[in-house]
Amino acid sequence: MINTSNIKILRLPIVLQRIGIARSTLYDWINPKSPRYDPTFPKQKRLGRQSVGWIESEVNDWLLNRQSY
Repeated sequence: MINTSNIKILRLPIVLQRIGIARSTLYDWINPKSPRYDPTFPKQKRLGRQSVGWIESEVNDWLLNRQSY
């Protein structure tokens, strides 16, 4: 069982700031039809009808793995 009390959700502006990219770049990375699609980037989680976020630990893990390239 996952302890959900420690899960932190990051909204789009924070993800963009943390990674240091433009909004359009992020949308390219998460769009499978884009030539810049990155299947390793964490999937967004639906928070409500019109809101999404990313799990902080997944974004951090992705950043750490990306630095090793």
